[in-house]
Amino acid sequence: MGAQARRAGFNPNLAPVMVSRPAPTLSVRPARGETRAVVLVCYGGKAQSRVPSRPWHLGAVRLVPVALAIARRGARQGVATWTLRYRMRGWNGDEASPLCDAQWALGEIEKRHGAVPVVLVGHSMGGRVVLRVAGHPQVVGVVALAPWVDDAEPVAQLDGRRVLVLHGTADRWTSPAGSLRFCERLLARGVDVRRYEFPGLGHFMLRRIPVWHGLTVTAALEWLSDALRGPSKPASGTNTSSTETPESADPMRLRMRA
Repeated sequence: MGAQARRAGFNPNLAPVMVSRPAPTLSVRPARGETRAVVLVCYGGKAQSRVPSRPWHLGAVRLVPVALAIARRGARQGVATWTLRYRMRGWNGDEASPLCDAQWALGEIEKRHGAVPVVLVGHSMGGRVVLRVAGHPQVVGVVALAPWVDDAEPVAQLDGRRVLVLHGTADRWTSPAGSLRFCERLLARGVDVRRYEFPGLGHFMLRRIPVWHGLTVTAALEWLSDALRGPSKPASGTNTSSTETPESADPMRLRMRA
């Protein structure tokens, strides 16, 4: 484990050796040609459950269209789309069962493709997972869809990352007010964070599907393109700095309407 990974908060104690049976698995939609970057997709689950995660569970099924949307646009740009299937369905309290699965998946990306940039996309419990493991040094951004977060969630691991949060205002499974407070904490740290609200929409992304998908895909591919271009050549009009600026500090960035 290098010094960069330690500084980024990547926890070597959550290594694959901790993964017990059943093992996590990965579904890969490959890039066309060389893989230059990866989007890792993490779906939702349950607060408590040790039932093995299955691809037909609704949390997993719900993210299939998101992964397909990313792959359709990203493959020709050299972006592979990976979907993680956890060992078990639940978060399971302090055990935080999916975290070692997600860190295992990040390790697999590095093994197969080297130090390519990675964007994490997660829904519900998966949103919590991707926000938690964002300290991995290859992660450049996180898209959290209706994420399950509370006021005790850590935020330091998101320093230097770009974050997009999407949340329906009528969500009864995860808290829109909680995700707003979480984003306010990020904003106070100078994190490049944006948050869109979907008035009247609930948790399951069943309405205004093109908007959920479009914002997710555009952000992920833009961030990866910027990372591949390098900090010396930012895209026109794009702020790649993690330092707080008048634009990135605007509280209205956290309550934009989609």
